[in-house]
Amino acid sequence: MSEAMVDGPVTRSGFDQEKIVDAVRRAVGTPNGILGLHEPVFAGNEIAYLEECIKSTYVSSVGPFVDRFERMLEEVTGAKRAVAVVNGTAALHACFRLAGVEPGDEVISPALTFIATTNAIAYCGATPHFVDSSLETLGMDARALGVRLDAIAQKTATGTINRETGRRIAAIAPMHTFGHPVDLDAIAALANDWNIALVEDAAESLGSTYKGRAVGSQARLAALSFNGNKIVTTGGGGAILTNDEELGRRAKHLTTTAKLPHKWAFVHDEIGFNYRLPNLNAALGCAQLEQLDGFLASKRKLASAYERVFAEVPGVRFSREPAGTTSNYWLNAILLDEAYADRRDDLLAALNDAGFGARPVWTLMHKLPMFAQSPRGDLSTAESIERRLINLPSSASIRTRDE
Repeated sequence: MSEAMVDGPVTRSGFDQEKIVDAVRRAVGTPNGILGLHEPVFAGNEIAYLEECIKSTYVSSVGPFVDRFERMLEEVTGAKRAVAVVNGTAALHACFRLAGVEPGDEVISPALTFIATTNAIAYCGATPHFVDSSLETLGMDARALGVRLDAIAQKTATGTINRETGRRIAAIAPMHTFGHPVDLDAIAALANDWNIALVEDAAESLGSTYKGRAVGSQARLAALSFNGNKIVTTGGGGAILTNDEELGRRAKHLTTTAKLPHKWAFVHDEIGFNYRLPNLNAALGCAQLEQLDGFLASKRKLASAYERVFAEVPGVRFSREPAGTTSNYWLNAILLDEAYADRRDDLLAALNDAGFGARPVWTLMHKLPMFAQSPRGDLSTAESIERRLINLPSSASIRTRDE
């Protein structure tokens, strides 16, 4: 019996759409207009730092705020090196390149992820290989990964290959869905056993921890995102994290057009990428990082309010942080019982009509035309989650009814 089939009752009695809408209302009040899914909060030094940046004339990819932002990220995450880049997708692309992913390789990733994970694999000329997700974490299921590797993987002198396709399996890329950390120890153990690089997609999980350590600090390479809808934003931006000093230097070189340092000469020693984060964006990010603790506290308080109100509503459960972790609760999520999956779209319409900017989870990657032929294992749990998950308004600015 699959994990997806044991979640919730199998009868249709008790489902009440209005009770679910009212539960959201009891948690956050009645919105004046539309309460967005995730909106940025600018309540610190953003304007002051932007003015300082503009006055300095250093608004492009060189400037003191870039350096400051990278050092702040290292302090927040515990990673030895942080390299700021233009967006999370660029960070992932660079991470895969740095991990040695080459054209013709495969990278194992969840089918339940934002398309940036999969696009970045394709940018390398590699093929995504999809595995199932866990109901507990909503991210890559270590058990499903182990089953899949046992079924198709073979160790060779040149690396681990997929016996069915003949391609090398170059990396495993778990993603921490909505800020909920995956079971990193179990996934890392499998990557180590099979001699496959681990690249951590931490785009949604700044501020989350796994067994007391910051997410993004435990794999050899990890990627962050600072898009406008993330817990901390630079407008658009991302970062590469690593604990390998040499890899950090190479990350900066590769993402700065692979230009060799010189006072005036333009000499590039390999094909690089113009992925550096502008100083202007980094200035915004520094002001945002100064407020991270407050953002996290507000978002955890909101998650607690949602969890409390939904404990009283049949036919639905709130997705809470996995045991042994703390989640940043980037996006709060509820899961309808499987018996009510066909009511999801009606509920989405009702929530949005009531002023709550709710949305479904992403379309699974193997259902998109460009990745439909990619290899994959059993995806029954991911498909179940896709049918019945709803994200709720999650901004750090939202005040709960009991505040």
